[in-house]
Amino acid sequence: MKKTTKQLGALLVLGTAAIALAQGTTFLTIGSGSTTGVYFPVATGMAKMVNDAGAGVRANARSTGGSVFNVNAIATGELDAAVAQNDVVYYAYKGTGLQAFQGKANTKLRTMAVLYPEVLHVVARKDSGIRSIADLKGKRVVIGDLGSGTELTAKQVLESYGLGFDDLGQALRVSPAQGITLMQDKRADALFYTVGVGASAISQIAQTVDVTMVPVSGNQASSLIKKYPFYVRYNIPAKSYKGVGATVPSVAVQATLVTSTAVSEEAVYKAMKAIFDDEGALKAIHPSLATNFSYAKAVKGIPAPLHAGAVKFFKEKGLNVK
Repeated sequence: MKKTTKQLGALLVLGTAAIALAQGTTFLTIGSGSTTGVYFPVATGMAKMVNDAGAGVRANARSTGGSVFNVNAIATGELDAAVAQNDVVYYAYKGTGLQAFQGKANTKLRTMAVLYPEVLHVVARKDSGIRSIADLKGKRVVIGDLGSGTELTAKQVLESYGLGFDDLGQALRVSPAQGITLMQDKRADALFYTVGVGASAISQIAQTVDVTMVPVSGNQASSLIKKYPFYVRYNIPAKSYKGVGATVPSVAVQATLVTSTAVSEEAVYKAMKAIFDDEGALKAIHPSLATNFSYAKAVKGIPAPLHAGAVKFFKEKGLNVK
């Protein structure tokens, strides 16, 4: 029977997949976040580095709802690895902190590397009159996607100022892209976003709306850090965004690359070599990595134990890890 070109093409694809499987290729799906954030370009860049290495591991990056979704998807096997906030990973590993994790500790979660600080941006329209976190009371505030790391951060920061979501005029649970539109259309007064400095979503708002960056500082920041030691103080540099003429004090958590014990030591080690062996190439992926990543920082403040493949890699780099 004569086969059509389409049938031959299908057989070729199947044949390629079969060869890859026969050669022991491991396929990794890496969860990221919104396409307007930093997770997505970072995960996409890392997946490309894995694929370019040709070391028997293939990877692809997926846009997702963010940290909470990512760690849950690792637990179910929907994702093999992901970028997530270190506080969210810790809560998932311990089975505490968030309702989604209560009593459901995922002890199979493993850290590959800490990547860069994720800074809380609280952006307000200048015409809203919001100058402090306390001023958010009664206002329409974008608090992040349902189940995102940003939503968790917003809850904890508001709490440190004696506020809850019920004190807001509206707590808008939408994606960063939707949040931009709401800010531009004057349907939102302010927006929380935990993301690396320079995120396109924040830049886009600042380019199209007169905004002010709301500080998180003083006693409230101190109490937040004391209660939730994942946070560190972090100053958003002046001129990071249009209209932000002075340094803005805030807080940050850490973006972390995580995986599961379900992924083999060999696969994780090969992925680590592909992504992290050339520090310069890694830093070229995004400014957040360029200004913050180092091997020493990569193993500080890890929210779950290092994966065996990561331990092997970092030991080769001369670090004392286990």
